[in-house]
Amino acid sequence: MAGTLAQLRPGQNARVTDVQGDAQLQQRILEMGILPGVEIRLVRVAPLGDPMEFSVLGYNLSLRKSEAACVTVEAL
Repeated sequence: MAGTLAQLRPGQNARVTDVQGDAQLQQRILEMGILPGVEIRLVRVAPLGDPMEFSVLGYNLSLRKSEAACVTVEAL
């Protein structure tokens, strides 16, 4: 199943396939280690749905739902 990080459910793992959005947002996301081929897991979502906490490369990071929607993934 292909989709975006914003569509994952808590505990679900996925592999990053692409990062989209404007150049500044793409650069910021890539610098955080969200690179094509990297596995990522949705840890939890804030009560109002924003932000979302992900586990990637051994650390946790939070992204706004709008930022997560720019990262295309395939579910594992």
